[in-house]
Amino acid sequence: MPLRLPRDTQLSAIGSGLVRPESVLTHSSGLLFCSDWHGNGGIAVVTPTGVVHRIAVADTSLNLRPNGIALEAGGSFIIAHLGAEDGGAFRLHPDGSVDPALLAIDGTPLPPSNFPIRDATGRLWLTVSTRKSPRSEDYRATASSGFIAVQDKNGARIVADGLGYANELAFSADGQHLYVNETFARRLTRYAIAADASLSEPTVIWRFGPGDYPDGVVLDAEGHLWITSIVSNRVIRVAPDGSRAEVIVEDSDQAHLDWAEAAYGTNTMGRPHLDGQPAKTLRNISSLAFGGPGLRRAHLGCLLGDGLFQFDTSVPGLKPLHYDLDISPLLETLDIA
Repeated sequence: MPLRLPRDTQLSAIGSGLVRPESVLTHSSGLLFCSDWHGNGGIAVVTPTGVVHRIAVADTSLNLRPNGIALEAGGSFIIAHLGAEDGGAFRLHPDGSVDPALLAIDGTPLPPSNFPIRDATGRLWLTVSTRKSPRSEDYRATASSGFIAVQDKNGARIVADGLGYANELAFSADGQHLYVNETFARRLTRYAIAADASLSEPTVIWRFGPGDYPDGVVLDAEGHLWITSIVSNRVIRVAPDGSRAEVIVEDSDQAHLDWAEAAYGTNTMGRPHLDGQPAKTLRNISSLAFGGPGLRRAHLGCLLGDGLFQFDTSVPGLKPLHYDLDISPLLETLDIA
């Protein structure tokens, strides 16, 4: 299928030479940030003109594999480490130094980890997609070993368990609800958040169909959820009440979809079905972040791409909680005016 975009919209590329830019973030400065697997890991910083700077892990004994990332004041980042066997969350400072942020819960080391995010109160939330190793053993409709953890002044704990491959998280505008993508259970799930960060029983907002495996999730200013789907290479906008969904962007290959769907149906899906994306432009869309003028520009991260993509939208995004943070130390370190 040819690349499908909203009417009168053009797709443009920004940045180059990136390695697995899975997670993308925006900032009011106009800078884009994405996970970077160059060397022993770090963050790629992309300027509005497409120039790429890197914050590389300084300690060569560490080999971090950043998946999801979260921006903090001062320009440090929380990195979800997606190691082959180990995980957890680390803090990467602008000078490349690294501190542990959350490596274990109740003395048990965290498995390879997926996505970190801070809420408006400063609590750190983290997803682990699966406890199985290798992770591909849970590319199944029966996946149920993923979880959501939270860390606050009372320590770290698991607040939702038994998820079908927990992926990105997003908060409602009022901070009262948490959304999570369950990639291989193929559903978007919502929880109510209590004052102590405990979560309600889950409510399924949307169940995805053939070819769709929800990865990234963000909200727009109208409360709709924008989902990035790997394999099908789609951006899907879901109504907040789950009454409908529409495909906004698509760059899929029917033969590839059929092949992956057959494997999913027979419990034989593996890395080749995710890594063999034949699309010529968008290379396995994995995340979306709103930025630009009026927060009307959607920026896309792609698992298999070497750059980011962007297109303008008619609906503005919900402003990210980190959007206006002071990142002066990062700008000074990278000598960005």
